[in-house]
Amino acid sequence: MEDWLLGIIDEFGYIGILLLIAGENIFPPIPSEIILTFGGFVTTTSTLSIFGVVIAATAGSVLGALVLYGIGQQLDVARLERVVDKWGHVLRLTKNDLYRADEWFDKYGPWTVFFCRFVPLIRSLISIPAGMSNMHLPSFLALTTLGTLIWNVVLVNLGASVGASWEEIVHYMDVYSKVIYVLLILLFIFLIGLFIRRRRRM
Repeated sequence: MEDWLLGIIDEFGYIGILLLIAGENIFPPIPSEIILTFGGFVTTTSTLSIFGVVIAATAGSVLGALVLYGIGQQLDVARLERVVDKWGHVLRLTKNDLYRADEWFDKYGPWTVFFCRFVPLIRSLISIPAGMSNMHLPSFLALTTLGTLIWNVVLVNLGASVGASWEEIVHYMDVYSKVIYVLLILLFIFLIGLFIRRRRRM
């Protein structure tokens, strides 16, 4: 994998990093943690700069996020209503559930978009519900760019600081990801429990 990444970055430089990160956002074949920390390491052995890698990675992330945002817009509430009409009795969902979820995202979506940029995997997928709720595009771009920029600055600098030992950072990020996933699963179970209790009271 190291040779493959090095080959792309060596041949295409900043454009290679931009395309790798954009592709990772849309269809993650390689986690961004690997690309970013490796990109930081490459700055110690090439003419690439930390600033340039951060800017290229951020541009790639925003580009990928826009693609997923566009996909989300094609799955708006009006279209989901037809799915609920057909399968709602199986999924135990109603149109009111759909509207409540949409209202929740309208209210808390901006903060969700920002903070989810620090959660592996979900950091990309959060762009889809943002598009589904027709979140204000300039706000989406601003919060996505800010969250992504912070994430990229931290990982690229970590990769540059440890140099050839960049894979150690990836190991710690893997642990971080697993902890976050466990917490999210527990939160999901809790929310499902609340949802079921509320439905039983209705």
